[in-house]
Amino acid sequence: MKLLVFSDIHADLRAASSLVKRSADVDVVVGAGDYGMPRQGLGEMISALIKIEKPTVLVSGNCENTGDLKSACRAWQNAHVLHGEQVTLKGMPFYGIGGGILITPFGSWSYDFSEDEASHLLKDSPSGGVLISHSPPKGILDISSDGRRLGSTALRDAIINKNPLLVVCGHIHASAGQIDRFGETTVINAGPKGIIWDLEPNSK
Repeated sequence: MKLLVFSDIHADLRAASSLVKRSADVDVVVGAGDYGMPRQGLGEMISALIKIEKPTVLVSGNCENTGDLKSACRAWQNAHVLHGEQVTLKGMPFYGIGGGILITPFGSWSYDFSEDEASHLLKDSPSGGVLISHSPPKGILDISSDGRRLGSTALRDAIINKNPLLVVCGHIHASAGQIDRFGETTVINAGPKGIIWDLEPNSK
């Protein structure tokens, strides 16, 4: 299964147009949050991305909440917005959690969750699937531009306990476009340009 994964396009219509074109060459598209700017521009970006004809799995970032994302995607028949939920596509389980983890310092506009809340949302994530989170796991592709590690321990624990095949994240722009391994799990901080990834369940 070939995936196109992306995150943090932040109202960039050129990036959205490029993703639409590239999606023709893959089986499933995955978006890991922050489609617009803080609480604005979401509808315009979804109107651009809705041209993607392949099955698409989305989670919210901290710039939009899950309710608003689901509302914006109502007309997008191929889109699946997940938050503590799972969808199976072409035999592969995809599980998603949105928002910022940890609580960010950005104030009331930021859609954030504590580690305890995230742990609860992640408890039903499947083994061996694709886990999508706006935030990265603690210690993996989570170094900010000022050198701090801002990843989630709840997500790291979920990787240890559930051993997903792939984790797709974003949020930390300084690590965008980078790929790492944690045990047997591949972790991609997707970024706005997007990355095409061949998912090979037997490669583990």
